[in-house]
Amino acid sequence: MKKESKSYLKIENIVTSGSLAASFNLELISRTIPDCKFNKERFLGVVFNMPNPKATALIFSSGRVVLTGFLRHEDIPVAVQNLLNTFNDSGIVCHDKPEVRVKNIVCTYAMGSECNLTRVLTALMDSERVEYEPETFPGLVCRITDPKLVFLLFSSGKMVITGGTTMENVRKGLGIFLEKLGTAGVL
Repeated sequence: MKKESKSYLKIENIVTSGSLAASFNLELISRTIPDCKFNKERFLGVVFNMPNPKATALIFSSGRVVLTGFLRHEDIPVAVQNLLNTFNDSGIVCHDKPEVRVKNIVCTYAMGSECNLTRVLTALMDSERVEYEPETFPGLVCRITDPKLVFLLFSSGKMVITGGTTMENVRKGLGIFLEKLGTAGVL
């Protein structure tokens, strides 16, 4: 009896970045805002673990901030506003209208069945940028250019997709990749 397959695409992390101010005094931020960690010998920014929505802000003296840890797009503007409110409450001056953009969406996808990575490598070698070196990494790496994404495919049939900036591009790229696998006869 054949096992029923279940395929799904899941967001694991959304990374955003942007400029919130002309510059930040990291010592001041680490002293005035609770839950901020600053150890300049280990990392050149302040690490702020935000509770609601749960995210991590990496704050740099340049005024730039990287926000990571999101599972839903709708949490991003809430987190940015909460961060701005925290800065304003602490007397830290920020831009009136900061721009924060999605830089990377990391997703996982389960095809629902195992696959032979050597066969995938052989099938895709001529058409895509593909690497498979099982001695150094257990997954096959495939880069596509339109949309620009990287797929890490494992023999279990599970994959990690990275490099997308919109879910539309991630879905489009996944469709292209799965079609190539189907055309190559490896699905």
